[in-house]
Amino acid sequence: MTSSERISLEQWNRTVLTRQHLLERVDDDAVEVLDRCVGLQSQDPRAAFFGLFSRVVDFDPAELDGLMLDREVVRMALLRSTVFCIDAADARWIRPLAQPTLDAELRTNHLRNVVAADPAAVTRHARELLTGREMSTKALGAALAERFPGESASTLCTIARCTLPLVQVPPRGLFAGSGATTYRLFDEWVGPGEPAVTADEAIKDLIRLYLRGFGPSTVAGVQSWSGLTRLREPIEAMERDWELNRLTGPDGEELFDLDGLDIASADEPAPARLLAPFDNVVVAQADRRRVIDEDVYKAMATPNGRLPGFAMVDGRVVGSWRVDAAGTVAVEYLRDVPASRRRALAAEVDAVSEFVRRPND
Repeated sequence: MTSSERISLEQWNRTVLTRQHLLERVDDDAVEVLDRCVGLQSQDPRAAFFGLFSRVVDFDPAELDGLMLDREVVRMALLRSTVFCIDAADARWIRPLAQPTLDAELRTNHLRNVVAADPAAVTRHARELLTGREMSTKALGAALAERFPGESASTLCTIARCTLPLVQVPPRGLFAGSGATTYRLFDEWVGPGEPAVTADEAIKDLIRLYLRGFGPSTVAGVQSWSGLTRLREPIEAMERDWELNRLTGPDGEELFDLDGLDIASADEPAPARLLAPFDNVVVAQADRRRVIDEDVYKAMATPNGRLPGFAMVDGRVVGSWRVDAAGTVAVEYLRDVPASRRRALAAEVDAVSEFVRRPND
């Protein structure tokens, strides 16, 4: 089905916030919300916990800890070579889609540092080393460097990370966990199995999941989030098959959405929220202007790519937030915010502060 419906910036904003459960927290299982978000970025090990806290009623971090310890949820490099906290069943079929991005990262940033080793041989030896056991990045790099003398242990470990499906196993990634990044082969950690979908159908499933959680979207929006390219062809094929609608954005943007999903009202109230660091409502988003002004985003960016949490008022990011060593949540405003709205955000700050300081049962 096609449509020429034009939506306003406010409708676009409220629709993505509705689908991301950021207008109203939901009383659902954490894994269900993870699935609707197609995982949460997790290079900051606590980011997924903050992401779920902003979306789930009375979220208990022990729930996500349990999912990771039970191997139902994993942390691993996926889309854009970024670490995601994601349902293991989804990781199994999404990881192959990420391989071209991981290959490109190797070619662009790392293989030039290889002196003489054959990357394929490095991958084979890394698999042998990891079979039947877990290894920290330091131990894996050292073992690979012993087999390939003269090579950088860090580069060798990166080759393994980009060419093998590796899970970052607990305790790192738990709410109160710490320790070095430690790898295990995906099929050994989760158990053997076949991906639910593959090839072109897997690409279409990823588009469906993205639009369900982040739509409506431009083609560039799907591509920037997924790291995949040349998605216009499958998106337009899905439109021809009546799966997708075409809409017009506030400035004439060509948007696509799943047929049958509602567009939110522009006047839906948007409560104050503290979004997690690296939250994909904002990060890796060609369509991020629906929730943040570009000057605000640039003011938060750092040379090393680290990002703080995002303070949101009335559906738009107005500043950043961080947790200090004492567990105190501090907000830095980058927009003028009325006193009444600051009070609403202060209540959210108090809630997150309590969440951060809660005892580890």
